[in-house]
Amino acid sequence: MQRLRESLTILLLGLLPFHAFLVTTGTNVIAGSGNAPLTMLALWKEAFLGVILVLATLEIFDELIKRKTENEKRKTLKLDILDILVLSMITNAFVLFFFHFPLSTFHFLIGFKYDFIPLIAFIVLRRVQWSDFFLDRVFKVILIAAGIIAVYGIIGMYLPQEFFSWLGYGDLHSLYQSDAPLAAFQQIGGTAIRRIQSTMSGPNQLGLWLLIPLSILLTGKKVLGSRFSVLGPFVLFAMLLTLSRSAVLAAGVMVAVVLWQQLPRKKFFQFAGVLFCFSFVLSIASYFFASDVVLRAASTSDHISRPIEAMHTIIKNPLGLGLGTAGPASNRVSDTCVYLEEGDDPSWAQEHPNLCVFVGESQVQSKDGACMCPVLPENWYLQMGVEMGILGMVLFLMLVFILLRKLSVVGNRLSVTSPVFLAFLGISIAALFLHAWEDAAVAYTVWLLVAISLPRDQ
Repeated sequence: MQRLRESLTILLLGLLPFHAFLVTTGTNVIAGSGNAPLTMLALWKEAFLGVILVLATLEIFDELIKRKTENEKRKTLKLDILDILVLSMITNAFVLFFFHFPLSTFHFLIGFKYDFIPLIAFIVLRRVQWSDFFLDRVFKVILIAAGIIAVYGIIGMYLPQEFFSWLGYGDLHSLYQSDAPLAAFQQIGGTAIRRIQSTMSGPNQLGLWLLIPLSILLTGKKVLGSRFSVLGPFVLFAMLLTLSRSAVLAAGVMVAVVLWQQLPRKKFFQFAGVLFCFSFVLSIASYFFASDVVLRAASTSDHISRPIEAMHTIIKNPLGLGLGTAGPASNRVSDTCVYLEEGDDPSWAQEHPNLCVFVGESQVQSKDGACMCPVLPENWYLQMGVEMGILGMVLFLMLVFILLRKLSVVGNRLSVTSPVFLAFLGISIAALFLHAWEDAAVAYTVWLLVAISLPRDQ
């Protein structure tokens, strides 16, 4: 049973980054073009994960049966601080749902899927055994997938929209519509510059997932040997082409952490000084020659205003608004809203009556009156606060800090060159600026790797 569970886990982690591509093309084959992703196809990953969790649960029960004394059985089921934090968050969410908020069950279930399914997988899978060679195989599968995705994404920069339409993607770029096909790519606002997303649902999702293979590559020969190092330039180039500033920032922190661990302090500060000067010069050049790409006034404004709005919401609603009211779950149950700047021409949207269009503060188009736009705090921690209140946000922050500490310690000494630690650190940093845990390829992969790295008795 263990071998089957491990094989299914490797297969799941290898397929997850292809999820959006597979569902889009599968929907096109089954239902034809112009259709939203079929729900039954989109849920394949949850079904796959469910089978893995069932197998793991059966192994846990089998272990309980083998235990002869009550003390041994209690030891098997004993909860540690990580389990308690996750279960406390889940309990808090259910208490709020049943006693405080008149939300629909659908809202709650969508929010539960994004916020807690990865965490449930974490607390279950850290209670089963994993073979010694399992992590090595997983890392190699992830790197092979990264190579394919990076190359396809780079090539896709030069492919016409007709190619993506043939695959089943929508003809609108840069927009997410829950009732329409996925967009093939995004563009920088006001320009024709593409941001690649390869096989994934968006450029930010791709950039964040690439942090995982990058963390493996940064560990070098200690994990894989040198034969996979050729993938490094492709992974980095693809990450840069996503134009995801949060992913690049997280990658920079990961590199700095590895260098801090591996270099003498004098050499580290010398290298950091050179890198800082190079980055400063590059930033100045980018400002003059590619300011639209670097500054992105509208996007930058959202990264400032939306977290502030989320903090105001938390202050007004310290118990939260309930699962499904913010972040990716809110995206699923809200209208598609397009925000244009004063002076922009909204006439192009008339061909798409299902869009809610705003010019400045004024709503200029809606399919049925007032629009219900998604609540997007642009920060995963604040999203948890909006949904589950101050208590839920604090519990999640505690979980993150404790995990970072535990993952950074190997054999009673500090070691920050673990690929799992680096990946978790990178995503946790990006979560300050994005809904970093929304994508299943990122969330399931990282939380499964963390579960395997931190078995229950640690």
